[in-house]
Amino acid sequence: MHMIDLQRDANRQISDLKFKLAKSEQEITTLEQNVIRLEGQVARYKCAAENAEKIEDELKAEKRKLQRELRSALDKTEELEVSNGHLVKRLEKMKANRSALLSQQ
Repeated sequence: MHMIDLQRDANRQISDLKFKLAKSEQEITTLEQNVIRLEGQVARYKCAAENAEKIEDELKAEKRKLQRELRSALDKTEELEVSNGHLVKRLEKMKANRSALLSQQ
């Protein structure tokens, strides 16, 4: 009878260990799938970050270009305003001279 109890106990322990082994193997499979999924996410995020950095660099270059164009346009505007001021003064002098000539006649 004692031998049968030992046999049953051993069989129960073997069954428990087989169950734990199957459960552990299932957990390992689940964890491996999670690792694969997370590696895929990392690859996608890395690609997205690289693309974002590339776009950021392009935007910075475009901003510098636009700032140069703006400075150039502002310089040209200032130059034209100065030129316009000189032309207005010349026109006023010409009108004054014309008025003076007409009043002398």
